[in-house]
Amino acid sequence: MAAAPGRGTSPPARAGTRPNRSQPTSAGNTVSGCPRPGGASAAALDLSWGLGRLPRCAGRCWGGWSTGEPSALRSAACRRRTPLLVPSWRQLLLLWLPAELLQVSGGRGLVEKGGWLRGLSAHLRGHSRAVTCGSSFSRHPQQTALAACPQRPYRRRGFSGPAVVLASVGGGPNCSTPSIQLAISSPLADLQKSLANFQSQLKENITTLFDNPFFDEKRPPVQAEVVIVGGGVMGWSVAYWLKALQPRKNALRVLVVERDPTYSRASTVLSVGGIRQQFSLPENIQMSRYSAYFLRTINEHLGVMNEPPIDIQFNPSGYLFLATEERAAMLEENVNIQRAEGAEVILLSPTQLKKKFPWLNTDGVALASYGLEDEGWFDPWSLLTAFRRKAISMGVYHCCGEVTSFTMAFCNSVTPMGEELTVSRIKYARIQMPDSLEYHQVACALVVNAAGAWSRKLTDIAEVETSSSETKQIFKLPVEPKKRYVYVWHSPDGPGLNCPMLIDTTGAYFRREGLGGNYLGGMSPTKDEEPDIQDLEVDHEFFQEKVWPKLAHRVPAFESLKVKGSWAGYYDYNTFDQNAVLGVHPVVVNMVIVTGFSGHGLQQSPAAGRAVAELILKQKFETIDLSRFSANRFLSGEPVLERNIV
Repeated sequence: MAAAPGRGTSPPARAGTRPNRSQPTSAGNTVSGCPRPGGASAAALDLSWGLGRLPRCAGRCWGGWSTGEPSALRSAACRRRTPLLVPSWRQLLLLWLPAELLQVSGGRGLVEKGGWLRGLSAHLRGHSRAVTCGSSFSRHPQQTALAACPQRPYRRRGFSGPAVVLASVGGGPNCSTPSIQLAISSPLADLQKSLANFQSQLKENITTLFDNPFFDEKRPPVQAEVVIVGGGVMGWSVAYWLKALQPRKNALRVLVVERDPTYSRASTVLSVGGIRQQFSLPENIQMSRYSAYFLRTINEHLGVMNEPPIDIQFNPSGYLFLATEERAAMLEENVNIQRAEGAEVILLSPTQLKKKFPWLNTDGVALASYGLEDEGWFDPWSLLTAFRRKAISMGVYHCCGEVTSFTMAFCNSVTPMGEELTVSRIKYARIQMPDSLEYHQVACALVVNAAGAWSRKLTDIAEVETSSSETKQIFKLPVEPKKRYVYVWHSPDGPGLNCPMLIDTTGAYFRREGLGGNYLGGMSPTKDEEPDIQDLEVDHEFFQEKVWPKLAHRVPAFESLKVKGSWAGYYDYNTFDQNAVLGVHPVVVNMVIVTGFSGHGLQQSPAAGRAVAELILKQKFETIDLSRFSANRFLSGEPVLERNIV
């Protein structure tokens, strides 16, 4: 431990001397205006509590204090000595840092200018390096350290105690001590231990945050500019794009409300995960093409720092549509539209089809279309969690609950047909907490209806509030849940790796699942066969009587298949024209609707989420013009029909 100097060893400094922190001298560089010779050294110093100021004339010199330098040199140094300025808050962080950060190497400064935060970051990464900081302490490139001066307690911002001063401890070219370590007093050692425990807990909590995507079920904020109802892939896509396209950081407070944090009944994770460009409408083709580009570059968009790269397990095996003689012309027309939009799709005759897929029975097939690029299937769960984690990392709020009602405000307007009506806007969304009578009111400027199969229920809530004000109800969202079955079977002699997503002339479909001879598929029931939507129970007789005979006819190897599992999920089915509803509610002017995709919402979620964000932030579509999917078409009675619905 360095000994304190005796009083009166050096003459006092001249009155009125002002600090000069950069003036060089013949003895070396300056430290707070005092020359520092290069050959001084010391073993260790003590850190003490408190802040303070070195007395103007205490007979001590920074250049020669406790370093064993000649008294003549100390006296010369005292002629230039100036009072030490109070340490900055950055320098005080040195008192709170763990001991391994206080390692000093020869020729390096413990408190150099500018790098204290880099030293702290290095420690958090598990490396050991010197802590550096900058302010009025020193511009000296050699080693310095903190020591205690018991006089003149410093009283500012609630601090008082013995002074903390700076002393040179060697490190010059003639220094005999290339590396030193400061001795930590026992109070600081206790604090260091507490800080180490805190860092350990912080690391554990951060790891838990990214390992468990459902960790946060906190209450919603009292105010949010945008409330997104529905935490499926569509809702989180909108949340991500709102943050990615916002004009400045944290310009919007976005809240995502999801009633089922386990996603056990969510349409997203119960999907078969297909993506295709083989649609009949240019808008659908453009959205799927944009989504394919997004999925190829997903790590550029949704990658999170310190997280492993995203793998959505994309399988580019393509889609194969089969058509009978009656529907061959329509299939060819669809392919021409797809090619005009840039999709790589080819037409195959029955002979070409049999040659490419020898396991296929081509009876009753007149023409087939096959996607060569950006078609196949991927893992829906991976895309959902990627959107969710990225949005949360960008500051999106989320909570578990259900929106049960709205508080509305009203004004007069006119419909596109010239009818007068009173339109409304949402002021507050009431969120019911799960398994509780507790609810929260969230003030909002805009609500995004991304509730999927249950989106009509949400619009009905708003319309009920509107109709209670004697407003004529002129709009009903034509979206309802439709239950669909998916079956998984094993067939060791099946198509194998050369198996696309096949859409039969009868409407049955299947694709390969993994590499072990497993396949999954299903079929949409007729209107009279629509199952009950109250639960997700699977009807196994539907497979035996309706699906299996069609599969066995098209692929003879499926005659001996064995069913291994099944599940059911919901379509957000648009009964009007089986197409998306994307735009502002005709009556509730601050509700934006994004629903009704009728089975292709997952594959179009990146494009649809961006379109909604553009509509909110810029009041228009920029990337893809989706004006045809506006809800106003329901008022005018003009459907936008999609012919390729699976």
